[in-house]
Amino acid sequence: MNHQLITVIEQLCREKGIDGSVVVKALESALLVAAKKRFGSVCENIDVSIDPTTGEIQVIAIKKIVEKVQNPREEISLEEAAKTDESAEIGDEIGSIIPMEDLGRIAAQTAKQVIIQKVREAEWDVILKDFKNKQGDLINGVVMRQERRDYIIDLGKTEGVLPAKEQIPGEPYRRGDRVRAYILDVRHTAKGPQIILSRTYPNFVAKLFEMEVPEVYEGIVTVKGVVREPGDRAKIAVASKDSSIDPVGACVGVKGSRVQAVVRELRGEKIDIIAWSDDPRAFIGEALSPAVIERVGINEQEKSATIVVADQQLSLAIGKKGQNVRLAAKLTGWKIDILSETEYQGKRAAEREKEITEAIAHETKQQAEAEGESAAEETIGAVSGSAESALASLPGVGEKMVLLLKEHGFSSIKSIAEATEDELSKIPKIGEKTAKKIIDAARGLIHSA
Repeated sequence: MNHQLITVIEQLCREKGIDGSVVVKALESALLVAAKKRFGSVCENIDVSIDPTTGEIQVIAIKKIVEKVQNPREEISLEEAAKTDESAEIGDEIGSIIPMEDLGRIAAQTAKQVIIQKVREAEWDVILKDFKNKQGDLINGVVMRQERRDYIIDLGKTEGVLPAKEQIPGEPYRRGDRVRAYILDVRHTAKGPQIILSRTYPNFVAKLFEMEVPEVYEGIVTVKGVVREPGDRAKIAVASKDSSIDPVGACVGVKGSRVQAVVRELRGEKIDIIAWSDDPRAFIGEALSPAVIERVGINEQEKSATIVVADQQLSLAIGKKGQNVRLAAKLTGWKIDILSETEYQGKRAAEREKEITEAIAHETKQQAEAEGESAAEETIGAVSGSAESALASLPGVGEKMVLLLKEHGFSSIKSIAEATEDELSKIPKIGEKTAKKIIDAARGLIHSA
């Protein structure tokens, strides 16, 4: 029996890929649960041990030797203990072996369930540890089934999930199809480890190039960034640590063999391979490939760039529904505004005209200020003098009103402009509204002068 137990444990370890000590501890734990279920009412303290070499199992009920027993489940009298061990003394602990046969059928079933659960948990821990180390790598699997819009992928030791949002749009899968995916996340759930796979994650493209391009795998060519709209277009920025190796050429391969292998895996997704540069002007220009750039202007504080392209290159630079410029902005991290040559020249002409207008206005203002206060006073005096004979031109002021105003000391437009509404409204036949209207008109004439 003991020999058979060791054989079963070894076989289980090989099949599940778990450590033998884990299985032994699981078995000990299961037998302890079974023993407590069977003898818990008789003994509180039970110990189970399994010899990993021989497979010998010992289930021992342990009690403390006391002079007067108060808790029979934990204590035993010296008289009873002496029947087993003549050298027993008060304060010692004594154990008695429980035969395995005494555990009973229900207890044995409980032990079986505990063993299964413990072994399953140990197996899950191994899988979690294994796949945690593989997170961020590529893995191959076989499509097992579809649950709603998600696909369940057989990964060998466990199953992976390819969620709908991580699938390349338009990719069909059938049961038995082989699929390559990126290990996006590894989670621990109540039902066991859950491996989340992705075919849309940007690093999926980087890992594919690592497989196809030896220079990338060896670290000579590094992938600086990847952006993509899965199933349609991707941009990848690469740089070389060796000046003699062209990073773009290495990724393209002879007659495009390397990049085409990646494109096939991505079901025809277009890939732009960009030479990375620490010069933002050069990098932004490259990122807008395949368009040819005429000029690049940047604002480093706002991290924005204005790109000028030939008129016939404008639609290519922007891309279908803005895709090309959108991906370029994500890849570089800069806000990009694209202008055609015609738009740029028109904008420049408008800016020059504005600059000239502002310069003339500024020069005129300076010239006017240079004339000094005396010239301004002369102008106001001239206006005031001429305005004295023009009281009748004010709205609501007739000949009789002119006489009234002069009688009360308001003989000029200047004096009216300096008056208050309260002063003017004290003149007979002039109300508050009329006073305000006359004063506003007088002040307007003075201001325009």
